Amino acid sequence: MNSVQHSIETTLSEVFAPEHLAVVNESHMHSVPPNSETHFKVTLVSEALTGKRQVQRHQLVYGALAEQLQGPVHALALHTFSPDEWAREQQVPDSPHCLGGGKH
Repeated sequence: MNSVQHSIETTLSEVFAPEHLAVVNESHMHSVPPNSETHFKVTLVSEALTGKRQVQRHQLVYGALAEQLQGPVHALALHTFSPDEWAREQQVPDSPHCLGGGKH
C-alpha cells in the first residue's frame, strides 16, 4: 500500500514514536473526485508533544509532513496531545461537513 494516508502514518510514526496515532481520510466529505486523498484528520499522542503549545505542536507536524503538504494533501485537521492529556481526553471532535464547492 503506497497511499497518501499510509505515507502520513509512516512519517508521523517515524518522527513522533506515538503512543496513539489515527489518520482518517475525510476526503469523501469534501468536493473532490471519488477515492481522493486530500483531506485528513490526524490524532497524534506523543511524549514529544509534552510541554509544547498547540501552535508549536502543529508546526512540528507540518514540518514532518512538508512533502505531503507540497503535493496531494490539501487539508489537515490536527488533534495533538501529550500522553497525560490523552489519558484525560481520549476523544476528538467530529469534523464539520464541507460547505465549499458543490457540497452545499
